[in-house]
Amino acid sequence: MLHRIVVLLMMAILLEGCSSTGNLGIATKSMADPGALVTTGGRYKEIGPAKGEACRYILIGIIPWGDSTATKAVSNALEQTGGDALINISVTSSLYTFIPIYNVFCFTCTSVEGIAIKFEPQAKTP
Repeated sequence: MLHRIVVLLMMAILLEGCSSTGNLGIATKSMADPGALVTTGGRYKEIGPAKGEACRYILIGIIPWGDSTATKAVSNALEQTGGDALINISVTSSLYTFIPIYNVFCFTCTSVEGIAIKFEPQAKTP
């Protein structure tokens, strides 16, 4: 019994993590003009559910690689669906670290889930 407690305690010391979740109304591709879409009342078609994730890794506390921004996660979700934007989005950020006292290896990931939409072309007025 004592052996199990010691093992569980050591695992808790060697691996830690946390997570937070938030919501957004709409996120578009970085090259889109969301202001113009909103003011003109642009029409859109729902494509369906979409998920995307972006991660950044850090080794020995000084060697980073990757991109964990929400922009990258949205871009990854839209690439998979061919959509122009996500609506009703849930954003989750997570941080995990291994041997946190010495910061040997850690990573953070941002995940997005929402409904992918495709904007319909605007009719040109003469």
